[in-house]
Amino acid sequence: MLRDSVTDFVKRGTDIKRVRRLRDTQPGFERSVWQQMAEFGWLGILVPEQYGGLGLGCTEMAIVAAGTASALTPEPLTAAAVLAGGAIARGDNEALKRELLEALVAGALIPALAWQERAGSLDTAAVTTRAEPFEAAFKLNGSKNFVAGAAGADGFAVSAQTRDGLALYWVPADTSGVTLELQPLADGRFTGVVKMSDVIVPKDRVIASPACAAAALQAALDTTLVMAGAEMSGVMGRALDMSIDYMKTRVQFGKPIGSFQALAHRAVDLHIQRELSSAVLDDAVALFDAAAAPARLSAMASRVKARCSEAGLRITREAIQIHGAIGFTDEYDAGLYLKRAMTLSAWLGNAALHRRRYAELAAADAE
Repeated sequence: MLRDSVTDFVKRGTDIKRVRRLRDTQPGFERSVWQQMAEFGWLGILVPEQYGGLGLGCTEMAIVAAGTASALTPEPLTAAAVLAGGAIARGDNEALKRELLEALVAGALIPALAWQERAGSLDTAAVTTRAEPFEAAFKLNGSKNFVAGAAGADGFAVSAQTRDGLALYWVPADTSGVTLELQPLADGRFTGVVKMSDVIVPKDRVIASPACAAAALQAALDTTLVMAGAEMSGVMGRALDMSIDYMKTRVQFGKPIGSFQALAHRAVDLHIQRELSSAVLDDAVALFDAAAAPARLSAMASRVKARCSEAGLRITREAIQIHGAIGFTDEYDAGLYLKRAMTLSAWLGNAALHRRRYAELAAADAE
């Protein structure tokens, strides 16, 4: 039923014309479509039932992520509902958790997680942003880079160092002292730089105390890596299907080009890449839903991200080649899938970074 609802949405609720119309515009998506996603229940798939969600797992979330990505849906589903929502859901402030998660599930809130400060690092503890006690509140100073879903976000879950360790704070986007600079991505979307200068955060706006913030961030990050792999699976799958359809209909020398051995062998190679990625993704979501040990989940998350990033880039690049001259034009949709694959591959670390991370985590687990 969930898969059918996603398929119906892709057919009726969105299209490539909408993607083209919204790219390079701010915020780059439509609140009305975001509200539709909330009505379908997609925003609450990973949210526990006591906070208004469905309390389902990564298997169900991956279906939605892959399906919507196959249509290049621009709404920040993974960035808001998985990355930011996941960090919030693992916090220890029950009152704030209920407030934020219920608003997220209802489609009334779009959160973004502001945690990363430097490129090439997935260390959630590599934070220079500070939170100092100030009267009955905290004062935040610092800057966060590469904030996914920052365009149009209603607020930010911000990680900061305290005297007792890492903590997570809720900062509405219109808070005094907060500035947001949007930076364009290859696919027409935006990432954000969030700067905070003497930002006052009341004590009841602490999402996660030092007792659980680091674990909450790591778990949310690993889950997001898997969902980024699911998105890439949707992108590469659609790009390959487009290529095969073209090979069946494009005629040269009186024959469909798909009958030429060189192209047929290339299509088989790409199909194998897609199937390998799907198998790794299926293993990962099953492991996450079984609640395996955190170190093992981190290793599997990197395995998925590395495999899907590499396969997605290869398939979408080859799709351009298979289509020939028309594939290089902006008017043809194959280029949109390549640009999305480029962005997804780089987000939260490319294939090379995650192969290294997987090797390190697997070696540590073997010990």
